[in-house]
Formats: sequence, structure tokens, C-alpha cells
Amino acid sequence: MRLSSSAFEDGGYIPPKYTCDGEDVSIPLEFDDIPEEAQSLALIMDDPDAPGGTFVHWIVYNIPPMPGVLPEAVPNEPYLSEGIRQGVNSFGKIGYGGPCPPGGAHRYMFKLYAVDMPFDLEAGLSKHELLSAMDGHLISGAGLMGIYER
Repeated sequence: MRLSSSAFEDGGYIPPKYTCDGEDVSIPLEFDDIPEEAQSLALIMDDPDAPGGTFVHWIVYNIPPMPGVLPEAVPNEPYLSEGIRQGVNSFGKIGYGGPCPPGGAHRYMFKLYAVDMPFDLEAGLSKHELLSAMDGHLISGAGLMGIYER
């Protein structure tokens, strides 16, 4: 599987537009080379450099298992088209919450998961709940890392 963005290169700097210092809209993401046996995809974006431990910025699941795009500025709504659902981030809100580090450069990890089952789950899952639901069902994964510094 591959995960990429038209907004920045892997290991590159995330433009301020996608952060709390800008418009705070979600980053456009493209994915392809999805395994044939995948029944669903899930995405988690988090910051492992947060002072209080890993901070979750975005959870999306029940993404159709085909090459596709999560466009820029996905609405912060629990249910999206095609059955896609969003979870609760560490800000306590549904949908995307952009990078907003208290200081220094932070890494933002985007992890795409392919699983062998559809997510017949309600919207609003936490990262822990989603990872628990995927336990034993993971087929493949892909990652993308961006950096932001205030």
C-alpha cells in the first residue's frame, strides 16, 4: 500500500494552512496499491512528540478498499459519504484537528490500515477502540510523516 499527499512530501514540512495557525482544514491524502483481500481501510493521524504522550489528530474508518483520496477539508462530521466514519480526536472532537504543537518541531504520523472486514461500527470511536476492533484483522499498512514547527 502507498499513502501520500499533494500538500507535502514524506518527511517534509506540513504547510500552515492545515494547522491551528492557518485554516485548520484536513490534509489531502491519496492511497493506492490496496490489497485485493482488503474489506475496509482506516486512517489514524497522531503526534508521538506531544508532551503528554501521543496526541491523536484524526481518525477515519470504514473507507472503501480501493485506490482513492481523502480530499482537503473533509467536513468534521461523524458520517461521511460512502459509509465513511470519523472518530474522536484528542481535542475531544469528531474529525480533523490540525497540528498545534506547544513548541519545537513535532512529527505527525499518518497511518493507513487495510483490514479483512468492514467496520460495522458507529462513528465516534477513539484510537484505542479502533485499534481494538482491528486486532487480528490487519492485512497491510502504509505510513506518511510530516513535520510542523510553530
